[in-house]
Amino acid sequence: MAGPRVAVLASGRGSNLGALLAAEARGMLGASVALVVSDRAEAPALDRARAAGRPAIAIDAGSSPSRVSPEAEGRLLALFAEHRIELVALAGFMRIVGPAILDAFPERVLNIHPSLLPAFRGLDAQRRAWEHGVRFAGCTAHLVTAGVDEGPIILQAAVLVLRTDTPESLAERILVEEHRIYPIAVRLVAEGRIRMEKRRVVIDDAGADWLALA
Repeated sequence: MAGPRVAVLASGRGSNLGALLAAEARGMLGASVALVVSDRAEAPALDRARAAGRPAIAIDAGSSPSRVSPEAEGRLLALFAEHRIELVALAGFMRIVGPAILDAFPERVLNIHPSLLPAFRGLDAQRRAWEHGVRFAGCTAHLVTAGVDEGPIILQAAVLVLRTDTPESLAERILVEEHRIYPIAVRLVAEGRIRMEKRRVVIDDAGADWLALA
């Protein structure tokens, strides 16, 4: 494993974790998945991590269903230090991380969200987009800030909403694009190829080089 050591936080089946691991196996991630943590002991993401030979740990994230408690943040930071983590990737992690983690990893915490932000922040974005009647949906890889799904955008991918779509079929096609662009976004950050201009992310050496990373 080479490149910055990444901790992946996941709450569910871990399909985006799988995309990151697959990109790493191809030598295309520019980083190594060194730790997987879930707020659910039964999360399939943990099984996926163990099958790949990666440390997989469940933590008690606290009583709030939507936020990581300060005590749990302390435990996460201790795990990150133990595993020498340099970059944090949220991959279907259903809780908001707080200032302790964001301050410890400035512009080094990423998320993948199933909408074309800033539209449809928060939960159930695919269904809300479908119900709203949008013609294009999609996904966004972004840096994480204190606001929910408000961080600077790294990459986006659009998906045409078909007349025959259901919320479920739309979500599945968006997921394909999540798996494509999230490893690219992680690599761009891992390799130090992004910089900030106010709240805009500028990709250095943009072009066919990074577009071909998937």
